[in-house]
Amino acid sequence: MKTITSQSITTRQVLAAFWRGVRPERVAFFVSIFAFAILTAFQLVVPIYYKRFFDLLAGGGERLALAPQLISLLVAIVIWRGAIWFFFRGGIFIVNHFEASVMARLRQISFDYLINHSYSFFANNFTGSLVQRINRFSRAFEGLADILIFNLFPLAIQITGTIIVVWFSSPMIAYIILGWALVFIAFNYIFSLWKLKYDFRVAEADSRTTGVLSDAITNHHSVTSFGGAESESKFFKTVTTDQAKATRLAWDLSAVVDAVQGLLILIIEFLMFYYAVHYWQQGLLTLGTFVLFQIYILGLSERLWNFGKIIRNIYQGVADAKEMVEILTLPHEIKDLPTAGELKVTTGAVEFREVIFNFHQTRMVLDRINLQIRGGERVAIIGPSGAGKSTFVKLLLRLYDLTDGTILIDGQDIKQVTQISLRDQIALVPQEAVLFHRTLLENIRYGRKDATNEEVIIAARAAHCDEFVEAQPLNYETYVGERGIKLSGGERQRVAIARAILKNAPILVLDEATSSLDSHSEMLIQDALDQLMKGKTSIVIAHRLSTIRKMDRIIVIDEGRVREIGSHDELINLENGLYRKLWELQAGGFLRENF
Repeated sequence: MKTITSQSITTRQVLAAFWRGVRPERVAFFVSIFAFAILTAFQLVVPIYYKRFFDLLAGGGERLALAPQLISLLVAIVIWRGAIWFFFRGGIFIVNHFEASVMARLRQISFDYLINHSYSFFANNFTGSLVQRINRFSRAFEGLADILIFNLFPLAIQITGTIIVVWFSSPMIAYIILGWALVFIAFNYIFSLWKLKYDFRVAEADSRTTGVLSDAITNHHSVTSFGGAESESKFFKTVTTDQAKATRLAWDLSAVVDAVQGLLILIIEFLMFYYAVHYWQQGLLTLGTFVLFQIYILGLSERLWNFGKIIRNIYQGVADAKEMVEILTLPHEIKDLPTAGELKVTTGAVEFREVIFNFHQTRMVLDRINLQIRGGERVAIIGPSGAGKSTFVKLLLRLYDLTDGTILIDGQDIKQVTQISLRDQIALVPQEAVLFHRTLLENIRYGRKDATNEEVIIAARAAHCDEFVEAQPLNYETYVGERGIKLSGGERQRVAIARAILKNAPILVLDEATSSLDSHSEMLIQDALDQLMKGKTSIVIAHRLSTIRKMDRIIVIDEGRVREIGSHDELINLENGLYRKLWELQAGGFLRENF
């Protein structure tokens, strides 16, 4: 069965996944980059006016004569700053629109692909970890887009512009700044690349912690019932301790980078002012040039100080995104064939032909099952635990693909039709009904999305849901809690039965449909199920044999094979028959008293 593996995901694959979300907003993307590139260029122009301003002040000319020139320079500075303000504020609005839209689209892309993975995929992966991956994917895009728009392009422009302007005043200082910037960038890039594996470990540890936490909370009832709080706490402590170690190491390495950066900034400040003083002594630099250099070096130091964090955030973002891209590049295990058509059901006849199914190619579950169920026939499938009964149902719904053989519905191979059309023709009442954290009305309507409120209520009454719905504070508008936790097991089961009644599909599958009901509720529901099964091909999985006596045929499965087929009366009279043994085992209790 498919599960998430540590397959190698390249940065190119991550960027390609991001581009799927960006493409519809690409105009806004490029406009936002342009806006912040322009304002960075404008920010380099403003210090030139400050240089002229201070050169005039230091020139010692007539104050009255200098005043108009100084005012004109101040006006120019205000105009340039106004342009910077305009591009910054306008760019922010564009970025807000662009990033919010793309993040929503990436979440939708992730959800649509994830939800179509197979049953086994979700059985093999933590729900909490999957949710975390989707959230990290969209947040990773936000972080990387911010870095590109607000940091990388502006940094490239600022370095280039600074060197060009300084070169006209002092080529030597320009070369020093260029060499220093290259050393600064090279160090951060190489160190961050080496540190990437530790950032990956932090992300993996966080995902594992989230998964363990979600699993424990989801199984809170089991933890409480079996007194497992202490053992779960110890297990969780082990996981969080591992995460803390990975996080602490990554933070320590970041502190090393900051220390080296501080030293590099100290060096450039000394070298720049050392040579500036030297040229000033020769009359080659003015006071305004000193101010210009100071403004440039402070701005460049601030930009480059953040460059180390930029590199780390880029790789962290890529690492976070790779977790989701692994899922997006993992092929769906159950796929519709390119030539798949719509399933057309006339009678609802089901045939298993030489069906073989193995888990992981090692555990045989069903071994050459040959079985024909006539349209409208009611059959029960029984057998010991682990005999393959529930797998029988999952294969019919194509939650798994067969290892070998064919399943036909009205002569149509279910692998040759679309999954949606297949499942539209089958109504399932599962052994454990899990509900959405939505209203009762919405949960029942899930059986048929276009049903009216009146149709939903009629189905609910047929399943005897009205008995507990009327006791709810908001009746059918009552929210049932996560997984339906606000309802009892029997109440959730009745909601699942109401869904099947509402769906009214030609093929009905009841997988222990009354297992969570008390005797009174089961009696009421059995009447509803009898009505529901009329005219439908009905397949009933049951451990409680009292529920299947009225079936047309009973199919006994053991060790993956069909052992016996017949009616209750036929099978009960088979000497040494498996059905007879199971019946006598249950009849030793309350069944003998009632039957």
